Amino acid sequence: MSVAPPLHAAAGVAVTARGLTRRYGSGQAAVVALDDVDVDFTAGRFTAIMGPSGSGKSTLMHCLAGLDRPTAGSVRLGDTDLARLDDRRLTLLRRDRVGFVFQKFNLLPALTAEQNIVLPLDIAGRRPDPAWLRQVVAAVGLTDRLRHRPAELSGGQQQRVAVARALITKPWVIFADEPTGNLDSRAGAEVLRLLREAVDALGQTVVMVTHDPVAAAHADRVVFLADGRPVRELTAPTAERILDALAHLDPAAGRSAGPAAVSAAGPSVPPAGGTDARGW
Repeated sequence: MSVAPPLHAAAGVAVTARGLTRRYGSGQAAVVALDDVDVDFTAGRFTAIMGPSGSGKSTLMHCLAGLDRPTAGSVRLGDTDLARLDDRRLTLLRRDRVGFVFQKFNLLPALTAEQNIVLPLDIAGRRPDPAWLRQVVAAVGLTDRLRHRPAELSGGQQQRVAVARALITKPWVIFADEPTGNLDSRAGAEVLRLLREAVDALGQTVVMVTHDPVAAAHADRVVFLADGRPVRELTAPTAERILDALAHLDPAAGRSAGPAAVSAAGPSVPPAGGTDARGW
């Protein structure tokens, strides 16, 4: 598969968060899910977000994707400041410029695979580009399944439909939330291959939340959260290095580092065992 990358995949930062804070509740009952987070995600790269349960990884993805509004701080998708968008314009941006792949496929059971793939375009009143639709369908291996409804597809095939739906609008960024969580290992590996190929061959930007070191090892970079803050990162990750990093997460390191950004091009954890302080 070969195609020129979309314009937004040129060198640069696809998504930026500065001072990002998300607090639920108030007073002594308040829960801080994100605590003054600064982080960048490079365009045309695959980044995984990991951390213990309750670390804020899903909340971070939801704020980055415009699914949740932060209590404080800012998120920029490309040159667009999400805080400046009203609900209507934010909905349009999510529909037209953001792709989503969720753990629970989120397909409409009455529609065929093809109808589910082009649904974001139908909602927008736009016709799919036939050449791009053929390319996306071929890339995810669904050419002979387009007339099937979700109940007639395996879990892996349903998630491939979801990946194709995320790609069809040529989004600025694809957010994947535990995309292999409902799949067996073979189907999960196929979905991860598709996300990797979307980056390598189509120039897409992918940000994935996962708890699985094997899944995260498909990424170019892993950002680790603890207590609502980035505390460490890896580039060129392997499952073994990821497991070691998870075992040695130190939330205090993130607090002591202050608000310095976790940069998309910043230092990584050295393979020899050294450490850095550092979600339509």
